[in-house]
Amino acid sequence: MKRTHIYLLIGIISSITACMNPKSEPDKTFDWQGHRGARGLLPENTVPAFLKALEFPEITTLELDLAVSKDSQLVVSHEPWLSHQICSHPDGRPVLETEADSLLIWQMPYDQIRQYDCGSRGNARFPEQASLAVHKPLLGEVLQAVQTWCLENQRPEPAYNIEIKSMHEWDSLKTPAPDVFAALLVDALKKAGILERTCIQSFDVRALQAVQQLDPTRITALLVENELGLEENLRLLGFVPAIYSPYHELLSQAVVNSIHEKGMKVIPWTVNDAGRMQELIDMGVDGIITDYPDRIIK
Repeated sequence: MKRTHIYLLIGIISSITACMNPKSEPDKTFDWQGHRGARGLLPENTVPAFLKALEFPEITTLELDLAVSKDSQLVVSHEPWLSHQICSHPDGRPVLETEADSLLIWQMPYDQIRQYDCGSRGNARFPEQASLAVHKPLLGEVLQAVQTWCLENQRPEPAYNIEIKSMHEWDSLKTPAPDVFAALLVDALKKAGILERTCIQSFDVRALQAVQQLDPTRITALLVENELGLEENLRLLGFVPAIYSPYHELLSQAVVNSIHEKGMKVIPWTVNDAGRMQELIDMGVDGIITDYPDRIIK
């Protein structure tokens, strides 16, 4: 038999075997997401943290949060203020908890925000996190650094999962209105050329509704930490997003099955225990958001 015929026969047999036993190979599309980059290892939502996450080939997506500065720039930050837990004034003094309302990102120009160090103090919740003098970057700064690093290291560029941080009580005080926020983000993603590989997520259904109105084809994820249940959360949202992203302890096999039945992917947050990761994989989740990309290999 000719060699090409032998290879063809082997391929056919392999395909049949895979169909008979679909779980014999790992799912190559499983979406491992680096939460705030690699928060367990380096200061969260900073350029070094995102580049650290890229050192782990399993990471397919970088997860991050956004706030908006007084001069309408998209700042990578979990809180729309300078956190007393991790940030220091330009002169080195730790930011105090009582200063939260006077250090609002929405009320500060980015040049001022950039002067604050949000990494040298470390993070008491993450003892493995290395201390590093770093600032809160702009979204564009992160995108450029990631693109450059991937090119230099011959790594495929990752997808992005970007959270719009908004709440009713923050409107026009700590953040812009959700529709304004959504428009700023979608426009920035279009200009950066990464709209097609970016998921926009939020706990605030208004933010996702605004994205849906701007472009119904956009990938969106509903973040969930309440116990209202799948049906009620989707009713409040008003449409079925591509991804349902609950706190991992809210998931059971039945809930995962129900989410899949509605045509959504399930990507829980934030999972840092290797044993729990395996439990969720066995349930059939489509991805996992973690602070510790180094624990994936376990």
